[in-house]
Amino acid sequence: MLTKRERVRRTIRREEIDYLPSQITFADRTRDKAIHAALGLPADVTLDEHIQNHMVISLTKQDYPLFYRNDLNLMRELEAVGCARVDEEHAVVYDSWGMGVRVGSDGFFACFHPLESQQSEAFAERWMPPRIREAVTAPTLEERIRRYTPPDPEQPGIYDWMQRDLDQHGSRAFVFPSGYFGIFERAYGLVSIPALLEHMVTAPALVMELFEKITDYKLQVTRHVLRMDFDAVHCGDDLGTQLGPFFAPRLFREMLKPCYRRLWSPAKEAGKLVMMHSCGCVMDFLPDLVEIGLDVLEPVQPCNDLATLKQRFGDRLTFWGGIDTQQLLPFGTPADIRREAARVIHLLGRGGGHIIGPSQEVMKDVPLENVVALIETIVAERAVAHRMQ
Repeated sequence: MLTKRERVRRTIRREEIDYLPSQITFADRTRDKAIHAALGLPADVTLDEHIQNHMVISLTKQDYPLFYRNDLNLMRELEAVGCARVDEEHAVVYDSWGMGVRVGSDGFFACFHPLESQQSEAFAERWMPPRIREAVTAPTLEERIRRYTPPDPEQPGIYDWMQRDLDQHGSRAFVFPSGYFGIFERAYGLVSIPALLEHMVTAPALVMELFEKITDYKLQVTRHVLRMDFDAVHCGDDLGTQLGPFFAPRLFREMLKPCYRRLWSPAKEAGKLVMMHSCGCVMDFLPDLVEIGLDVLEPVQPCNDLATLKQRFGDRLTFWGGIDTQQLLPFGTPADIRREAARVIHLLGRGGGHIIGPSQEVMKDVPLENVVALIETIVAERAVAHRMQ
């Protein structure tokens, strides 16, 4: 019997496997008991055991506010070691970069961009890390970016919980170091989406200065995790909307591609896999991303045309996801979900190279009967699809 870790590695390498790996992430775990009962599982089988999730996301302490902002006790623990500032009155957690994330939100929401506008001395003193107070109080965006310093990627203790994840899960599951909120996203988290997109056109040199600072930080993190027992590195940047890319391929090639190349090169030289999260229509960028080393794309949203994805890139890319969470899961019938989920699994899984899963987290607006239909279809189909040629 293959371990989950080995099954994922073999899937990516197109080697023989017993069944395709899968991953279902629920935004709302309060329904676990109801889902367990609806599936008719025996008491001695947990929901997670039945689903057989294969992937474990591991984060530095500096990244924990992105995912765990609603756990205020944990945020206080991170505040004590300099990785967060907690404003309970206004329901905001400020991370190590000075960006504010909304507490209580179902999905991730950046509600404060520290470089977007000039901050007061009092605000900076109360909520911003000391190293960026001079930057956020500068009068112009150019000055704020020039003075800005990313967090310390060698801050003592920030990788401790990653090592804990490897120790607990690394012998069986595929554990990967989170690169969510990558270069493009972290930049707009600092200055806002409108300001970033505007200045990519009107002041590209200024934006490149910000991209390079973020890349320098992430490159040091990558070099650190490469010394640990991870099989892959990871990057997360949503480069597209549901209708098309955020910006022209020319801007991508001139500004972001060189940063990704620099970030991924040490991983490729070390023989590690490169994974990328990118929502939206990203088809225009895939040839360039594959060229510089991309191995796994997630969450593979249907707006990209899954058949074309498989045809054009199926021999070089592994696709993680693909089952629609925006229209199908919340609004379809259980029969719709069984039919479409099976189609996606057989389409993307043919010949391997597919990690079965939805195209995003399963949100709490998905009816219980639809969640059951999704799980039952994945369990039934995962052992069949990869054998088809």
